[in-house]
Amino acid sequence: MTTSRFVSIAYRLLRLAIGAVISAIAVIVFEVPAQIAPGGISGIAIILNHLVPALPIGLMILIGNIPIQLIAFRFLGGWKVVAATIFTVVLYSLLIDIMTPWFNGYMMSHDRLLNAIFGGIIGGIGGGIVLAAGGTLGGTSTLGRILQKRYGTPLSSSTLYTDGFVVLGAGLVFGWEGALYAMVTLYVAAATTDYVLEGPSVIRTSVIITDHPRELADAITSRMGRGVTSWAGTGMYTNQPRTVLYVTMARSQVNELRRIVRHVDPAAFMVVGQGHVAYGHGFREAPINETDDED
Repeated sequence: MTTSRFVSIAYRLLRLAIGAVISAIAVIVFEVPAQIAPGGISGIAIILNHLVPALPIGLMILIGNIPIQLIAFRFLGGWKVVAATIFTVVLYSLLIDIMTPWFNGYMMSHDRLLNAIFGGIIGGIGGGIVLAAGGTLGGTSTLGRILQKRYGTPLSSSTLYTDGFVVLGAGLVFGWEGALYAMVTLYVAAATTDYVLEGPSVIRTSVIITDHPRELADAITSRMGRGVTSWAGTGMYTNQPRTVLYVTMARSQVNELRRIVRHVDPAAFMVVGQGHVAYGHGFREAPINETDDED
């Protein structure tokens, strides 16, 4: 194994470990004390632990993931696919049971809503770091990938179904208000995970339909330093040929683009859209997929 290969694997394992630690803290400090079970194997473990306190949450998470990971090994492509998830799940499960006595039932806030929100934020950060490193926290996320590959079920739908049953169980055990708090945690965690994976919405895109494409493109390139892509279009109402320009820019450049378009072609039609991140010349360098290192 080369030095660069070793460093790459070590860095990936470190990221998975950091994500597991953060996710475990979300469970111990926010979810368990507030009786919030936001879906997945972790949610099932929290419910069972409430009913039978002698059952450790981490151990139940680990046991619950065993059959899922065996199925994943069979249907998702073998050891290389599930190795990162197994490492993360084992560490995550151990950390929950090891750190629980340290916190000794410590509750960050006695406001259940705050626990639901920040449990989602902290858990989403941990889950996002794990996903960015090419792993998962197992449970319903792995099950969703299996159903997606095997039966074509959309990942969002399969996760919704499985988490929905867990939230229903939380409602039966912790009360229907508890189920609502669990849904808040689920939503916040999903939004936070997306933010961690994709970053803040720092770019804008614009589609401009104009009769002066050359002049407008030259002005955008010279004054904003942004490239412009064009293609031919046809106005379906007038049946007249039009030129469509496409521009990607920083959020701070939107007003400058408006001024340029208004000056060059006041009759142009412009739509400004929102994007999370852009890769390529003038923006960020495209990241290397974590799984690429394994090929």
